[in-house]
Amino acid sequence: MRNNLSQTPLQAEILLCFIFFTIIFAGVLWVMQIVLPERIYRSNTIRELQQLADNLSSIYENGDVLEFKEALEFVSRDSYVCISVYKSNGRYVYSCDVMNYHCLLHGAHSMVREFSNELRKSSTGEICMTVYDQELQMDTVVIGKVLGSGDEVSGYLFMNAILKQSGTNTRAQKQLIIIASLILLIIGSIISFIVSRMLSVPIARITESAKRMAKGDYNTKFEGGSCLEVDELATALTYAEHEISKADMMQRDLIANVSHDLRTPLTMLKAYAEMIRDLSGDNPVKREAHLKIIIDETDRLAALVNDILDLSKLENGSQKLETQQIDVSAWLSDIIQRYKGVSEQMGYHISFTPDESCMVECDAAKMERVVCNLINNAINYTGEDKQVFVSQINTEDAVRIEVRDTGQGIEPDKIKKIFDKYYRSENHKREVVGTGLGLSIVKAILKLHNFSFGVHSKLGEGSVFWFELRKS
Repeated sequence: MRNNLSQTPLQAEILLCFIFFTIIFAGVLWVMQIVLPERIYRSNTIRELQQLADNLSSIYENGDVLEFKEALEFVSRDSYVCISVYKSNGRYVYSCDVMNYHCLLHGAHSMVREFSNELRKSSTGEICMTVYDQELQMDTVVIGKVLGSGDEVSGYLFMNAILKQSGTNTRAQKQLIIIASLILLIIGSIISFIVSRMLSVPIARITESAKRMAKGDYNTKFEGGSCLEVDELATALTYAEHEISKADMMQRDLIANVSHDLRTPLTMLKAYAEMIRDLSGDNPVKREAHLKIIIDETDRLAALVNDILDLSKLENGSQKLETQQIDVSAWLSDIIQRYKGVSEQMGYHISFTPDESCMVECDAAKMERVVCNLINNAINYTGEDKQVFVSQINTEDAVRIEVRDTGQGIEPDKIKKIFDKYYRSENHKREVVGTGLGLSIVKAILKLHNFSFGVHSKLGEGSVFWFELRKS
């Protein structure tokens, strides 16, 4: 069971999700616009300076002093770089200062000596150092490169540049991103509030309707919302309400009918048992008659209980099919033959019209119960001629079995109820034998097999119950 304290309303969850993703989006925007550009600028600046140092070294090695100085002046002005060149003996050769003696190569805070020592120690003949300039209060890069060809060192080249984009541009970008993030957060909150309202309000209505339905109000209406999923939920709950209402009504009817059917035999059992005790105990003839009634009522009670249990097993799926191949004609003939004693004793005539021999696959025991229940039903409701007709009709894909009586038929508006539990048609002239569950058991067995079935009836002409066995 979930802890109610840890649950939050849908509206709050949607709002929190929007705020969370807005913050993530703003963070990504900040990284892309502020952090990464500065890192990329630093990396590109260092790479460009190293390439310029290589180009200047190549010009120096060609021996054209004038071209070398012109190249130094161009690089210094174009790239805003301070440059210093020294001979190998430390003598000053060339200097270009674009930072007004605030760089690390010129002025009172010059670090040329330290850079020269590092350059001499370098095995590659060049250095690249990132140094924080205290006077400028920002990071700078120093590129140092040995001038000369081969192992002969003739001089040293140093270049110093600032590793920071324009402060004005950066501050403006930060301000714009802060403003954009705030606007995005506000818009996201408004959108999330609207969306959450669109979702939470219909769900809240559905929840209230479900609570009313749980209390037994099956006339509750489930209204959808503004999205397909909520509409589908409302439709599903409406269907569930309809089915629960039917199940509840069937349960009430079942309890009422079972109570009535149990009460009658139990009352008779008690009454005749008392009569045997008080009146007919010494009279063999009366005692025998009373005992026969008790036995008949006991059999009726047992049949009712067995039918209820069998129907329950069929409907909840606990009974499995044990299929086998059967010859329909021989199978039906054997069933009809068993009714010969009933026909002779009670005056009924059961006619069977077979078709050609045909093999089908089914649970023979359960399907035999279907045929017997339909014949018993026809016996109960057939006309005064006491005729029952069973027919086998072979089709292309199935074998159709029909059981017809000659009774008064069933009203059209009651045909759909004929397979319901305990439903009995009133169009009969004799005592109906059975528990009222026969056709319900027929329906459950045929549905378990996934066989088609139905009934055709016309008032004054009788009824035809049919089902189809698929050919194997």
